[in-house]
Amino acid sequence: MARLAQTAGLTDVQEEILSTVRDYVDKEIIPTAQDLEHADEYPQAIVDGMKEMGLFGLMIPEEYGGLGESLLTYALVVEQIARGWMSVSGVINTHFIVSYMLIHHGTEEQKQKYLPLLATGEMTGSFSMSEPELGSDVAAIKTRAKADGDDYVVDGAKMWLTNGGSSNLTAVLVKTDEGAEKPYQNLTTLLVEKPRGFGKVAEGLSVPGKIDKMGYKGVDTTEMVFDGFRIPQAQVLGGQSGKGFAQMMDGVEVGRVNVAARACGIAIRAFELGIEYAQQRSTFGKPIAQHQAIAFKLAEMATKVEAAHLMMVNAARLKDRGERNDVEAGMAKMIASEYCKEVTEESFRIHGGYGYSKEYEIERLMREAPFLLIGEGTSEIQKTIISRGLLKDYKLRS
Repeated sequence: MARLAQTAGLTDVQEEILSTVRDYVDKEIIPTAQDLEHADEYPQAIVDGMKEMGLFGLMIPEEYGGLGESLLTYALVVEQIARGWMSVSGVINTHFIVSYMLIHHGTEEQKQKYLPLLATGEMTGSFSMSEPELGSDVAAIKTRAKADGDDYVVDGAKMWLTNGGSSNLTAVLVKTDEGAEKPYQNLTTLLVEKPRGFGKVAEGLSVPGKIDKMGYKGVDTTEMVFDGFRIPQAQVLGGQSGKGFAQMMDGVEVGRVNVAARACGIAIRAFELGIEYAQQRSTFGKPIAQHQAIAFKLAEMATKVEAAHLMMVNAARLKDRGERNDVEAGMAKMIASEYCKEVTEESFRIHGGYGYSKEYEIERLMREAPFLLIGEGTSEIQKTIISRGLLKDYKLRS
């Protein structure tokens, strides 16, 4: 059994779930990931398998048809899935965030309507904050929803929606007129139902084609364009406008744990590939793993894998206990994504010229790892969150 990235104190149920997922990753995802990724093909068969295992409802309470598991369980599952192919973990990440937001902020009517469908995967979720010109400046969004009778009329463009075309429920952050002085208090989350697909998917709503990306292929990343789109005001998450910023930030906080878990998964796989190749490849009469230069690389890679995993687990457990984890989630996301890039690059170096070939898995990981440096907030954004939290905790007292 592998020594790295083990988690102490798991229940028998958690161990069983992880064993099942790990086996599925080894048998169904890793053998097919290369061909699907190179073809930029949506992994429908893999997604169907995850639905059968109940992974789409992993954290949804049992009363709504889910498994009722913890954030830690989910993060460890994501770590394993990303170890197989990071894009597959992206399929369920946005779905998970929408489910989480409904569980914690939705009305009972919204929970009854959507959670059972989300639990089975019959309905899949995506969420949208970003816009073409704004990046991380969420409070400055321009997409507007104007009240018109019992409806809102929405106009504007959203950007960087993972699963934007393949999902049929999107949590969309828009600007409404709450008359508040602070910009973030004028933001509202709308639950937008739409058909799957691309082009004009509904009256006043278009989802242009997939954005072509360096990596993170297979899963679709899109824009969403609103032009006079009408939606009932009853589709406001939680039934109260002006609460969207806090709702989205809560979702993104757990999303950062998810991204940290994905980074851990890629780093684990990069280490596995590197240490395997280092024992197969020989130079100067012995395996390159026996050369100190390579042995030291492996030691450093393993240490980074272990450190990132432990920080990710700590952030998840804090959230599960109901404690604030903004600083810890930011730290976990930052260190895991940075270490993921470094471990992957070292594995690439160990592979030498073969690492540059598309026949080798490490080439794919080299294109996937950079995404995690920017997904759910860049390292610079994480440093801002971390430093603000620390200055509050360590404020000087006169």
